[in-house]
Amino acid sequence: MRNGIKMRGMKARMHQHGEPAPAYRAYVTDAPQNDAPGEAPLFTSVIRSVSVVIPVFNSAATLEPLFARLLPVLDEIDLPYEVILVNDGSRDASAERVATLAATYPDRVRGISLMRNYGQHNALLCGVRAARYATIITIDDDLQHPPEEIPHLLAVLSEGYDVVYGTPHEEQHGLLRNLASQVTKLALQSAMGADVARHVSAFRVFRTDLRDAFAAYHNPFVSLDVLLTWGTERFGVRTVQRDPRRVGVSNYTLRKLVTHALNMTTGFSTLPLQFASLIGFTFTLFGVAVLAYVFVRYLLSGGLLLPGFGFLASIIAIFSGAQLLALGIIGEYLARMHVRTQDKPTYVIRERWESLPDSTSSTPPTQEAAR
Repeated sequence: MRNGIKMRGMKARMHQHGEPAPAYRAYVTDAPQNDAPGEAPLFTSVIRSVSVVIPVFNSAATLEPLFARLLPVLDEIDLPYEVILVNDGSRDASAERVATLAATYPDRVRGISLMRNYGQHNALLCGVRAARYATIITIDDDLQHPPEEIPHLLAVLSEGYDVVYGTPHEEQHGLLRNLASQVTKLALQSAMGADVARHVSAFRVFRTDLRDAFAAYHNPFVSLDVLLTWGTERFGVRTVQRDPRRVGVSNYTLRKLVTHALNMTTGFSTLPLQFASLIGFTFTLFGVAVLAYVFVRYLLSGGLLLPGFGFLASIIAIFSGAQLLALGIIGEYLARMHVRTQDKPTYVIRERWESLPDSTSSTPPTQEAAR
């Protein structure tokens, strides 16, 4: 049994996995990695039921293999469960696959199809708000997150945490993609205000009650991980296996990761504004120092003028650059205020495929906008 990871964010403390989760802010724990073969993890009666939310995008080829592994795991847990598939404007036959799965398992699978591609976190938020059960599990649709790890994440959650991330042993991407991922996590850390951002993963379990903290959030820019920090400070992390992608390539390109990092930094954090203020203050001090230097040299030279057009021009350029940088950051925030005043929906549902709680018949297709 390994010791927990010591986290410095917001007075986090280190403790050993297996001990009761402390009442103070505890961010990260690391579960044992050498589980005995065939030994099922234990979790307390705190876990009463689970809703599995899967954002779907161009994954028609992986949904059925995913269900072939996911449903046996959920059946083995022996808790009431549902699987919510949110089709995020796929361009392949994913919507048809979702509808087929919802019809094949009417009592266990619910399908939602959005009007267009809104983004992974927007689709996740849609599924989170549609969940009926007490614990939510989010997992990708590309089979890189092993469903067999779900019981282990639930075991850590039952120790008293509100959110548990299943973080991989190591990233399996190229150099540029890994670098972009690290930049994104740094941006997420500034938005979340916690070192646990370094371990954030799309493979997560959390208590459904946390969604009450962001029930009034209506914005097209969504980061589920930031929203979760609005409701809790109790995070856990378990290292899990990450399988290689079997079909297609990742939809998160370098450009999308950089854009996502920018959205998180300017959409959920005031750090850029503080950075701009710091730059402006620093250059102001520098300008005062240069002025004092020129004045002293003027006095020491007996009132003679000091030539220095190049030096003066460089100082003006530095100050102009600092002003433009500050104006650019302020403009980014003003642009986001403009977007919010447009009241764009976070997502719009095109169709639903699900069974009513008191009936086995499927509900007719509906269109619903989330404001």
